[in-house]
Amino acid sequence: MHERLGFSVRIFVPFGEPEGPRVVEKSGWTGQGLVFPRSRFADIRRREELRRTGVYVLWGPGNSEHLPSVCVGEGDVVLRQLDDHAKTTDFWTHGAAFTSKDLSLNKTHIQYLEARLVELAAEAKRCELDNTNLPQRPTLSDADRADAELYLVDMLRCLPVVGVCFFEKPQEPTGTIPDLFLNVKGGRARAYEGASDFIVRAGSHATKEEVAALRPSLSELRKTLLAQNILKETSTAYQLCQDYGFSSPSTAAAVFLGRPANGRLEWKDAEGRSLKEIQEAVVEEG
Repeated sequence: MHERLGFSVRIFVPFGEPEGPRVVEKSGWTGQGLVFPRSRFADIRRREELRRTGVYVLWGPGNSEHLPSVCVGEGDVVLRQLDDHAKTTDFWTHGAAFTSKDLSLNKTHIQYLEARLVELAAEAKRCELDNTNLPQRPTLSDADRADAELYLVDMLRCLPVVGVCFFEKPQEPTGTIPDLFLNVKGGRARAYEGASDFIVRAGSHATKEEVAALRPSLSELRKTLLAQNILKETSTAYQLCQDYGFSSPSTAAAVFLGRPANGRLEWKDAEGRSLKEIQEAVVEEG
């Protein structure tokens, strides 16, 4: 496994509001991002970044309580497309536009970036795509494709820093993070603690039964995972089709056990130690 190298991200807050518009730049990258709440769109319309060629992402509450709606697009002048969405599209509450400080992105580059972002979102299944048409990758020379992919890599590094995680599948953990296990009716689940999510591994089993005491929101989450083909039905249980991140160990435990659960007690390592015991041991050893 290759070592993950550190990098620097600079976030400038032009209006002095941490939750307001933010300009995002990464060391060694010619790209530039502008992330903003829809409520401040009138203010950021004057920004020079939006008068360039670029790609954008809009997001807001989805039909499911657990998955946001996301729209990906591109424009020769990004502002024109955002103006159109401001007039005609209701769901989005936040947006991000990515352009290039040296104006190196051309129309074919951004069409390629749009298509790749839609592909990644569809694979990760962490949102509901609102795109009416699924864009296709344009034909690029090897050099232009490499340039676009390098731009995409840096863009995907910046997005999670500002809370946008729709395009990333869970990565394998680094260091000595232990696998955790959960015995369920019809099988077993396996997971680990990620940097921001609790990741349950592909192939894990979830019980088909639910108790009446399971919170309606968690029951709805199980239905959403089935509808998204993240969980599939087998003869004895549901099976997870890909590594998938949950907001907490307890949410993951409740989904896979079909009942209320304290994840810090339910998830255990190969030696039988609960997650709670593991976390407490880290503090005592520190």
